[in-house]
Amino acid sequence: MKTKEIELKRIRTLTAVMIVGLVIGVTSLVQDVTGLKEAEAEKERMQKKLQETQKLESLGILAGGIAHDFNNLLTGILGNASLARMRLPDSSPGMRFVRQIEEAATRAADLCSQMLAYSGKGRFVVRKIDLNNLIRDTTHLLELSISKKASLKFELQERLPATMADATQMRQIVMNLVINASEAIGDGQGEITLKTGVQKVDSRFLELGHFDDDFREGDYLTLEVSDTGCGMDEATREKIFDPFFTTKFTGRGLGLAAALGIVRGHGGGVHVYSEPDVGTTFKLFLPFAEGEAETLDAPEGASTSQEAQGGLVLIVDDEDTVRTVTEEMLLMFGFEVDTAVDGEDGVRRFREQVDRVSLVLLDLTMLNMDGEEAFREIRKLRDDIPVLLMSGFNEQEAINRFAGLGLAGFIQKPFKSEELR
Repeated sequence: MKTKEIELKRIRTLTAVMIVGLVIGVTSLVQDVTGLKEAEAEKERMQKKLQETQKLESLGILAGGIAHDFNNLLTGILGNASLARMRLPDSSPGMRFVRQIEEAATRAADLCSQMLAYSGKGRFVVRKIDLNNLIRDTTHLLELSISKKASLKFELQERLPATMADATQMRQIVMNLVINASEAIGDGQGEITLKTGVQKVDSRFLELGHFDDDFREGDYLTLEVSDTGCGMDEATREKIFDPFFTTKFTGRGLGLAAALGIVRGHGGGVHVYSEPDVGTTFKLFLPFAEGEAETLDAPEGASTSQEAQGGLVLIVDDEDTVRTVTEEMLLMFGFEVDTAVDGEDGVRRFREQVDRVSLVLLDLTMLNMDGEEAFREIRKLRDDIPVLLMSGFNEQEAINRFAGLGLAGFIQKPFKSEELR
């Protein structure tokens, strides 16, 4: 009897509507947690996307800084190699080795360019371009770059809007994606399709891809490269844009990271779809540009170099190697040369010989007074002095700070003597 009373008490606690031996009603409470679960899933997605963005930004800053410093070192290597080549007779046994040094340094400079591209600072000459024409002009190179068992297919939308982009870097992306597609197909038969078009992007789609922070909903130009190759699983897809992650042999891996940086630098984004044993599709999204596209084969600011007429050039750079090799080049051209170890030293030396200096070669990034501040101080002393900016960063990144101030020009590190002349 006692046990039965305990059980009855427990039942009354649960139901609160029972009489011994007789049920007169049941009370229940139901709560719909679907919204709560969806909110938690959305929060998890947003946190993951935020972590990915922060990771890419941190890696981008690191890559850009490394590329800048490495370009300073390469200026010494490539510059000295070009000086040696100019002074050696063509019949010299050492000429072959000098050319190999130049070739290796140039390849290293290309790698730095990819690192700058990954950091989003790799856009150089931006023009209105027609993606269809760019792809058609690159077709021959594409055909030479892929496996003989892979076939190229083109689905290019007619009357495609123009986009503001750097043609050279967009070609680099197309080449990189097509070569990756060919390698995914391997030794078997397969098809690579290049497709252009226009697509509306909404907020839901933004969560699925890799887009620039300022990317907004709307209609965008699309460039799609798909293959019928081996495809990727989810774990691989999540890492493909990480710098130096690769499923290939050692020494590869900056291509897709650089491609993402280039697209984001253009205000666009990338969406990737892939399944194992089915294939992969990379779809690039780029903003529209108003008006007609420019002709890609038009000359881009070409100028004829002239022999040096003499005069005093002031080199302002905090890297010993850069100052030394640049001084040697200018002396070979027939100039007098003075050097300064940083911005403060440069302003002081310019003040001491303000009427004698014909040109200032000015580095952008220095510890004691950077190039921008030194430029302003030098121009206060003499407003007509030509100033040529040097930087391991690309031109657009460097000269943005000097807009409207009348720079005489820009030279990208590393450079050969012919480029400086």
